[in-house]
Amino acid sequence: MRVWLLFLSALAGAQASAVSGDAELTGLIGGKPLVIRTTSRLAGAIDSVRWDGVEFIDSHDHGRQLQSAINADVDGVFHVECYNPTEAGSVVDALGPKSTSRLELLTLTKDGVLATRSRMAYWLAPGMRSHGHLAQNTELVSNHVLTKQVRIGRPGMDHVLDYKVTFTVPGDRPHRYLQFEALTGYMPATFSEEHRFDAQTGALVPLPRKNGEQRDPIVLSTPSGSHAMGVFTPDRPPAGQPAVGYGRFQFEREKVVKWNCVFRRRGAEAFTPGDYSFRLYVVIGTREDCRRTLAALSQEFAGR
Repeated sequence: MRVWLLFLSALAGAQASAVSGDAELTGLIGGKPLVIRTTSRLAGAIDSVRWDGVEFIDSHDHGRQLQSAINADVDGVFHVECYNPTEAGSVVDALGPKSTSRLELLTLTKDGVLATRSRMAYWLAPGMRSHGHLAQNTELVSNHVLTKQVRIGRPGMDHVLDYKVTFTVPGDRPHRYLQFEALTGYMPATFSEEHRFDAQTGALVPLPRKNGEQRDPIVLSTPSGSHAMGVFTPDRPPAGQPAVGYGRFQFEREKVVKWNCVFRRRGAEAFTPGDYSFRLYVVIGTREDCRRTLAALSQEFAGR
C-alpha cells in the first residue's frame, strides 16, 4: 500500500503544470470552417480536428489523438512501448482530466501559428509491462522534449496543415535505435477506406485491409469520400537509414482507425543527443481534395 501511495503522490506531482494547454486554432479549408483544439488534459496535444461539422479525431485516453511519440532502445534492447515518451501523456492517465506529460509552453500567434513545447511522459509507468516486457524507464516523465508548430494552409494550398515537430533527445540514456512516430492521427471508425497515393500516376489506390506500413502517403476516408485525412512528408532519411513508413491500422474492438508517419534511425554506436526535426503536411478535405493536394506536394518536392 505504501508503494502505491508513493506512486500516486509522484503522479500528482508529475501532472502539475502552470501552463494552460487549452487553445483553438481556426481557419477555412475549402471555404468551410476548420477548428483545431488542444487541451490541458492532454498537455497541449491536439484533442480535436473538426471540419465541415465532422470530427476527425477519436480522442479517448491519452494515446488516441493527433500527436507525436518516440520509441527507443535502452542499452541495445528494444521492446515496443517499453521506452516510449508520448506527447499526450501516459497509459496511467487513462480517461482522467490531467496528463503526466508536462507542458512548458503554448503560444497562438495572430498570424495563426500554434506552437507547444512539452516534456513527454513515458507511456508505461515504472514496473508496468507491454507484450510481456517490463518498462525500461524508471521515472514517470522523460527528459525527451517535443516542440511542434502547426499552421492551417500554406501558399497555394488550403487543404493542408503545415506541421513541424522537433524531438530533443537527451543524453541520459544513449540510444542506438530511435523510432520517431513523427505524427499519428487516431480517427473514428467511419473513416474506414484506406488509400495510398501513387506519385507516378497521381492517383489514390485502394489498399487491401492489412495493418502495417508501406512507403506511399496514406489517406483514410469515409466510404463516400466526403471526408478524408492523410499525411505526406518531404523529408528523406539519411543514407543507409530505413525508408519512411506510412502506416494504417484498424482496431475493431476500440472502433478506431489510425494513420502514422514513422522515421527510424539505427546505428552501431549511440546517437548524438540533440534535435531531430521532421516536416509533415496533414491533408484534409474530401478524398479528391486530398488527392489533388498530395499531387501538388509530390510535384513540389520531387527530387529533393
